[in-house]
Amino acid sequence: MTKVKVDYELCEANALCEAVAPDVFQVDDDDMLHVLDDEVTEENRSRVEQAVASCPRAAISLED
Repeated sequence: MTKVKVDYELCEANALCEAVAPDVFQVDDDDMLHVLDDEVTEENRSRVEQAVASCPRAAISLED
């Protein structure tokens, strides 16, 4: 099963991932990124992959 992994030391909470996949990523009022659902499914795979690609700091990855 593929999961979303975030390197919080790299993450700047730019919220580009949230814009692409708001059901998976959320940036709170304190500018902290939260992964709402770390499971990559066939339904969300395209959006999650786009969110990974859109991260300017390459802080998000997928892990099997």
